[in-house]
Amino acid sequence: MSCGRFSTATPDGSAAEDRVRHTASMRSVFLYFVDDRLSRAELSAARLDGDIVELGDAYIPADAVETAALRAGSLARLLGDSLAATHLSAAWIHGTSPFPPARHTVQRAVPRRVHMAPERQVVYRDLAVAQSDLLILGGVRVTSHARTLMDLARVPDAEHELAARRLAAASPEARDAAIERLERGALPHKRRALSFLRGLAPDQLDVTR
Repeated sequence: MSCGRFSTATPDGSAAEDRVRHTASMRSVFLYFVDDRLSRAELSAARLDGDIVELGDAYIPADAVETAALRAGSLARLLGDSLAATHLSAAWIHGTSPFPPARHTVQRAVPRRVHMAPERQVVYRDLAVAQSDLLILGGVRVTSHARTLMDLARVPDAEHELAARRLAAASPEARDAAIERLERGALPHKRRALSFLRGLAPDQLDVTR
């Protein structure tokens, strides 16, 4: 199978529009889903040939530069138009880990109720995320850096804490915004989250812990 078939080269004028939904974007150009343009067998053969690599729930050309938009777009089938990636899934999209979480965390991103069939590899929260807390990356919704930090800091386990440390190190302004939001709001585990985030001063961050 020719590598050229999966090349990242695009015709002149075909720039990715990450923040515009339902348009030609990096998701449609560079992401390959099973039984979309190619069958599972064809994608498996291309992966064995080294032409493509796995990314989230999709594949990308082996020479593609992995971006937040591509990571987000790889979850398009899971998120659709109604759900947003949150917590560890959002942290992965924002670049805190080279690998997606074992279980994706998603949350309702529209006012209407969403029917979500139970899935072992998905944690679903039905409370709608405020539109002001959402970004559109790769054609899907993802919680902002600040909102993602707020969510991570309220989960007391090592995996969420490490993701929060890495995200705060990469985006100190998001840490400050998350603290401000938590101080003004009423959320479960608020006190614990504030204590944790305040301890992540820029000169004290240690993402290896």
